[in-house]
Amino acid sequence: MGKKNGEWAIIHRCRICGKLSSNRIAADDNPMKLMSLAMKPVSFPPFPLEKIEEMTKLMGGSGTLEF
Repeated sequence: MGKKNGEWAIIHRCRICGKLSSNRIAADDNPMKLMSLAMKPVSFPPFPLEKIEEMTKLMGGSGTLEF
């Protein structure tokens, strides 16, 4: 959810055909709901975090997490 000029947009993906569409947010949109949508990928990642090292190895990485 973001554009180069700092304006936010919501990206929709059709569950049937996969088509993507973009809608700019409106002044009367609920800011708490927008933040909830923005945080969803962080709070519900598309894969189990405990599998990240295994996935990294499968993709050719070392499989270790170093911060």
